Amino acid sequence: MRLKKQHAQYISRKITKDLINCNYIEIRKEKSSITAEIERIILEDIQKETILDEQVELLLEDQEEDIEFYKADYRQLFWMTKKRLANEYNVILNFEDRFSDISHQILDYLWEEDFIHYTVSDNKAKNVIFNAIDDFMKGFDEADTMAYEKIKNYKRKLIPGTEDYDIIFNRLYEEELVKKGLI
Repeated sequence: MRLKKQHAQYISRKITKDLINCNYIEIRKEKSSITAEIERIILEDIQKETILDEQVELLLEDQEEDIEFYKADYRQLFWMTKKRLANEYNVILNFEDRFSDISHQILDYLWEEDFIHYTVSDNKAKNVIFNAIDDFMKGFDEADTMAYEKIKNYKRKLIPGTEDYDIIFNRLYEEELVKKGLI
């Protein structure tokens, strides 16, 4: 599952919650500052992929006539081009490897800046972060579906994309994430 900007705040809150509840990790700074730094690291990673996607789109736009002439599958060309350029833009496309890399970045930052302290192996501490990301990504889709179903059954019909719809959807989405223990 691809990380999206709107996930960053929820994932960072989940990671912070799991770090606080972990009995072998000592928290040395405020919860809000830990969450903010985790969110920043996740957003930086998402931004790298966004830049890569934009570059791939530009490359394919330049070849639009050839793509149409050969009746090539645009999505397949996009993915192949993205895979080819991923290393150049320092983007990991394998989700498990990517989540592991993000977990290492978060752990390294939090340790070096004295946000947390632990006496177990780095890998054990990193797995707290990795599992939080993995759990969120597995559960968010289900929470999204539940929120959508609830909003569909509202007496007042809401139009997707409107401010009212977004506010209510986000509230329902957060409620579902809380029910699942993801935030």
